[in-house]
Amino acid sequence: MLRRTAVSVGLRLTAGPSPGRYGDRHASTTTGTTGTTGTGSSAVMRPSSPLKTMEQLGGPSFLTTLNWLFVKGYFETTQQLQIEHSRIYGPLWKSTYGPLVVVNVASAELIEQVLRQEGRFPVRSDMPHWRSYRELRNQAQGPLTEMGVKWQRIRSILNPRMLKPKHVSSYTNTVNEVVSDFVLRVSRLRESSGGVMVNDITAELYKFAFEGICSVLFETRMGCMKEVVPEETQKFIFSVGEMFRLSHIIVLFPKSTWPYLPFWRQFVAAWDHLFKVAEELVQQKMEEIQEKVHLDQSVEGAYLTHLLLGEQMTVTEILGSITELLLAGVDTTSNTISWSLYNLAKQPEIQEQLYQEVMSVCPGDKVPNSEDIHQMPYLKAIIRETLRLYPVVPGNARVTVENEIVVGDHLFPKNTLFHLCHYAVSYDENIFPDAHSFLPQRWLRGAEEKSRQHPFGSVPFGFGIRACLGRRVAELEMYLLLSRLMKHYQVKPDPAGTEVTPITRTLLCPAKPINLQFVERAAQRQQISTRVPAEL
Repeated sequence: MLRRTAVSVGLRLTAGPSPGRYGDRHASTTTGTTGTTGTGSSAVMRPSSPLKTMEQLGGPSFLTTLNWLFVKGYFETTQQLQIEHSRIYGPLWKSTYGPLVVVNVASAELIEQVLRQEGRFPVRSDMPHWRSYRELRNQAQGPLTEMGVKWQRIRSILNPRMLKPKHVSSYTNTVNEVVSDFVLRVSRLRESSGGVMVNDITAELYKFAFEGICSVLFETRMGCMKEVVPEETQKFIFSVGEMFRLSHIIVLFPKSTWPYLPFWRQFVAAWDHLFKVAEELVQQKMEEIQEKVHLDQSVEGAYLTHLLLGEQMTVTEILGSITELLLAGVDTTSNTISWSLYNLAKQPEIQEQLYQEVMSVCPGDKVPNSEDIHQMPYLKAIIRETLRLYPVVPGNARVTVENEIVVGDHLFPKNTLFHLCHYAVSYDENIFPDAHSFLPQRWLRGAEEKSRQHPFGSVPFGFGIRACLGRRVAELEMYLLLSRLMKHYQVKPDPAGTEVTPITRTLLCPAKPINLQFVERAAQRQQISTRVPAEL
């Protein structure tokens, strides 16, 4: 357990205030409708035509869904199941999972209607398996699992240094140190393979993303860029992967059966290790702060130091929040850059255009920084197109807690669980012509297609006040890494010609290893060979 001290540096272990789980909610209204339903200020606009009920909504039965998942083989490609079901049932349908009924939304217009009526305290699905672990171990909920007023309080504390550009830009040097070490690691991996091939680039990028987010959140290096990754760090990375893998399985079973399932015990063990390491890192930072206070030295630091000194959150709350932020940050960066490199390797003309843009802004050995990124619209377009084709979260959930809402021509009661099918919408040819092609130019200002895009056609980081908290940091990592890799390497496909497709394991990820060739650009060879890793 974290130790208390008498030093007054805002380190408290007591629980915070305990408002209601969801707090007060007020629904917004939809547009283009007349009439209202509901009472007081919590009114929902009615279309002029009669509304259908949820019971009238079509969709597969429980047995039909099981057939799709386990007989037809869509259990690991549920993102593709969104597309198949939208073709059969249209943009709005319901699915039944035992007693649970989910309303699926696979239209940009209808997704917008749901999100614009989510109220002051948006609620995702309950994430009961994550919440149950915290209740079992008496750990605090974080920004992903907390609800209502308590969630709003946590977000208001965490937001500034994660979302405000001036604070995010301050992490540039920290992230660039990790980027430099990753470029060197790629060089070592090429040499170890006796050529230019780097196998399973996603696994390597996972280490980069893990190192990068730990550097920002915990203000420390974890050793992921070393030739031999420390055993404790490897175990931590493994625990993150196990937790996500098992999450996808556990939710298929009733909560009452969890204690008797072998993979529930594995799930708990994975979380135990995550919190153990996070607790050690927080304790280490607390001791550093306390030592400086005793020596009457100024205390300076970034994210964790700011939270510990802020006196707005207990240490237990900080631990719960920072652990969830870590989990949210790793897969977005690693998977997105993997898919970006995979597509750039297959389309050398797009890669060359990106290379020319990067070199025009950062010629010679100039290292790209956050200011330079503002001058690289094509780089940003490549990341946006990658996230359209491979959204890390292929489907998101919202629960209408307080009020009934109108979506399309249906009226849904409060407590309806909506599944927003972002993957299906990303492949809607009406929004994105030639939707299966990797076309970054569609995102450039002035592009004819961009003027026709629906603002909710691709929302990989969510929308509104419950949008992804780590978005800005993840984008910073992706921009700095991809631009630097382009300066140093020309990326080419695996000579074996292996095609890689996505699967869903809670998050969208490659179904098999992505192997790529990294050919050094002549002007950068000397710079790579003489560099010493920052963490050594």
